[in-house]
Amino acid sequence: MTRETDTRKRNEIDFSNSKVAFAHKSDGDLAFSVFIFRLMQYSWVVKLATKLTNIALKLKLPISGIVKQTVFRQFCGGESIEDCENKAIVDLAKGNIGAILDYSVEGLKDEETFDHTAEELIRVIDKAKSSPHIPVSCMKITGIARFDLLERVSEGGELSKEDKEAFARVVRRVDKICKRANENKIPIYIDAEESWIQPAIDQLIASMMRKYNKEQAIVYTTFQMYKHSMLPVIERMIEEAKQEGFVLGIKFVRGAYMEKEHKRAKKMGYPTPIQPDKESTDRDFDRGIKIAIRNLDYLEFSCGTHNELSCYKLVDLMDDMDIPHDHPSIYFAQLYGMSDNISFNLSNEGYNVTKYLPYGPVKSTIPYLTRRAEENSAISGQMGKELRFLLAERKRRKEEQKAKN
Repeated sequence: MTRETDTRKRNEIDFSNSKVAFAHKSDGDLAFSVFIFRLMQYSWVVKLATKLTNIALKLKLPISGIVKQTVFRQFCGGESIEDCENKAIVDLAKGNIGAILDYSVEGLKDEETFDHTAEELIRVIDKAKSSPHIPVSCMKITGIARFDLLERVSEGGELSKEDKEAFARVVRRVDKICKRANENKIPIYIDAEESWIQPAIDQLIASMMRKYNKEQAIVYTTFQMYKHSMLPVIERMIEEAKQEGFVLGIKFVRGAYMEKEHKRAKKMGYPTPIQPDKESTDRDFDRGIKIAIRNLDYLEFSCGTHNELSCYKLVDLMDDMDIPHDHPSIYFAQLYGMSDNISFNLSNEGYNVTKYLPYGPVKSTIPYLTRRAEENSAISGQMGKELRFLLAERKRRKEEQKAKN
């Protein structure tokens, strides 16, 4: 592909078009987002706020109100499905963007809570069946299973009777959720998590894919491309899908546990599973997408990224291969409250776009919000970039209003 052709294609989508990106935001919403991202561009503020929040939680101080009126408002849709329906889902639908309702409760330990979470996930799937604005569902296995149990299963050793019974309950929960997703024809993205519990998660996903992905990709696995071992796994799973007659579902992301992975590897004396640098992650992410798009007869995938260049590359690949913008096997995905310049401008050009829309009780979403804040403040310039787009739109609106007057 020549540079001239490459430039022409990329100019068809302008990710700096703030008018399209923020058409769904009122002036008040815009001002609030400016305030949040101004704070979050300072990593020391994020670290201090995270530390104080964790202390307050341990001391059982009433901080839910403060969290709800700040980061929760920016990055979550509400405390319930109904809250999300009242505003966030409507706002996204205005830009033809689908919501992925993400019940962000994780890291809990009791069986009753796991059963409740499983039922809530089924409620999301049922809601999705009746709403064209919720095309996909999602889940984290740690929302319905103990972390330490997943770790022991992943190690592959002999399990105690209690662990075997507990893991059997996890399998039943996962199967019940995936079965409902299959009945309703609503795909479900299953998140990747820490590498030392991922083997148990992969085991669960593989069995569900073979059971339910007969006609379409209902169950999706997630590939974290900041791990250096992913490309051979992708190719192996494509071959398995071809040979065994199931449709592979893939969500591509860069990853969310880098610092934790590095620390554990160093502490325990094993090689880090993480790529040596960002360039390697970017390279493998784009290679993974290229492998996937060349195997659409056997798989469906979601490109989960806030990286503009990766989005441009996928757009170019689709053009080169004469793949329609709205091909049902290809979705773009970003997080709610971030990268609206990517999401809404892609959607405006007819591509399938979704936003992860977290919801749940404020206290239960704090682990998610903390991870989001730390992850994105660690990405060089990410918060400043978000702020720049927001300020550009505020300036544009002021100039537009001035011209009218």
